[in-house]
Amino acid sequence: MSEKKESKEEVVKEYSNGEITIVWRPAKCIHIGICVRLLPKVYNVTRRPWVSIKNATTEELIEQIDRCPSRALTYYWVDGRGKDKA
Repeated sequence: MSEKKESKEEVVKEYSNGEITIVWRPAKCIHIGICVRLLPKVYNVTRRPWVSIKNATTEELIEQIDRCPSRALTYYWVDGRGKDKA
């Protein structure tokens, strides 16, 4: 996991499994909970860090991230292949 600041106010966190990196922008999250409902083994709000990316396949992660309505969760391919979603 890494943390970086995109602007003064926005915190951005990244979680990688070696294939993709999940990018989480907490300020964009509208707390619908689709991530937790679809992949509770990955997303657990009572755990720190709350994302355990290695608990799902890359395909499962991409399917869930593509359903995030606020785009608070995005991803990019570590090796640069495919469509960049971040």
